[in-house]
Amino acid sequence: MPAPRPERADAPLGDTACRGLKIVIVGGFGVGKTTMVRSVSEIRPLDTEATMTHESLGVDDASDVPGKSTTTVAFDFGRITIDTENVLYLFGAPGQQRFWFLWDRLFTGALGAIVLVDQRRIEDSWYAIDRLEHQRTPFIVACNNFGAGYRPEEIRDALDLDPHVPLLDCDARERESSKQVLIALIEHLSETTSRPPLLVPETAS
Repeated sequence: MPAPRPERADAPLGDTACRGLKIVIVGGFGVGKTTMVRSVSEIRPLDTEATMTHESLGVDDASDVPGKSTTTVAFDFGRITIDTENVLYLFGAPGQQRFWFLWDRLFTGALGAIVLVDQRRIEDSWYAIDRLEHQRTPFIVACNNFGAGYRPEEIRDALDLDPHVPLLDCDARERESSKQVLIALIEHLSETTSRPPLLVPETAS
């Protein structure tokens, strides 16, 4: 069941907002990217969820995500107002291999990225990390809570992550958990770039 929409679903963009900051959420098929955007966005998210039909059989492998009946066919979009001037725009990338050609375009102009991982299907995240490294886009890795129970060092080894890349657990269904992931990304960006630090506002909770 999709996460409930935030109470601020129709929040207008302030007149003083003049700086848009782009964050991309990427990962394998069915790892929870749409769910994360829905859980933390201050507006009613724009999504391109389509019902999976028999035409996708043999094209999109849903065997590891039983019960999944819809899929993103372009991207998800959400928004968080940071302060009077800065706005965070969230883009959730489609996970199916046939839509990977869209990823490089989504990464263009991104401040940073979140790689969302299902610990039961760690190999599905390799391509996302490879493309982000190729594009030189800073990123962190968040393991969505599907109960696999691997130790952080095992996941880090499996993904061959550089030591400086943050790795954390999350529950993409929970707004507070998704907000903590965003905060971790902003903190990572403030440590690795010359940009002044940004704060994800309390109203995102």
